[in-house]
Amino acid sequence: MPLTEKEHVELRKMARKIRKDIVDVTHWCGGSHIGGSLSMVEILVILYWKYLRIDPKNPQWEDRDRLVLSKGHGGVGHAVVLANRGYFDFELLKEFNQFGSPFGMHLDSTKAPGVDASTGSMGHGLPQAVGMALGSRVLKKDWRVYAVVGDGECNEGSIWEAAMAANHYKVGNLIAFLDRNHLMIDGPTESVMSLEPLDKKWEAFGWYTQVIDGHDFIALADAIDKALENKNGPSMIICKTIKGKGVSFM
Repeated sequence: MPLTEKEHVELRKMARKIRKDIVDVTHWCGGSHIGGSLSMVEILVILYWKYLRIDPKNPQWEDRDRLVLSKGHGGVGHAVVLANRGYFDFELLKEFNQFGSPFGMHLDSTKAPGVDASTGSMGHGLPQAVGMALGSRVLKKDWRVYAVVGDGECNEGSIWEAAMAANHYKVGNLIAFLDRNHLMIDGPTESVMSLEPLDKKWEAFGWYTQVIDGHDFIALADAIDKALENKNGPSMIICKTIKGKGVSFM
């Protein structure tokens, strides 16, 4: 449902806090994939504070919605969101990616509370999300699965195999977000391996596809609501974002 003015104000406030915390944790640990973590903040914030059916006090609740961070290198951003949502004490992140910490650069679902899938090897998260969505059907459950995919990650063939499978099996309980910040580790995506026209490609693979400003909470809420109404197959929300969003010199 549409955002109320109060929700909009609170989500924007939370996004600012999350960005500050990401910068702090990156400083404490000596380095992280900070740019791609900052670009997806609004996506994670609106999911964790409005849409996800979760219980931070019971991370393994069987009927919870699932979130798969396919672009697993954004783990520092995900960890900060989980801490702020109440899955664990934020103070634990002062040892993020240090020896003995349960929080590595790529989050481990067996160690970090609230993490539904261990990701980081590009192209593996979306297939896991498709499997979880199918699992819901097999178990006759009604959980939804949300996945956050990187744009550079779309160079991986496994992404497109998962896209085909999701359409073939008509997994209407899967909504993916593509963090379209136009940059990957080796440079601009369109220089390394051209992706455009990205929306037409996802549409051709049978996904209900929308393109929005990924930093606009109102646009995000509208797109998610439309995706939730689409029960005939998977949905893709391509989010135009800025890598390093919120830090001027980035």
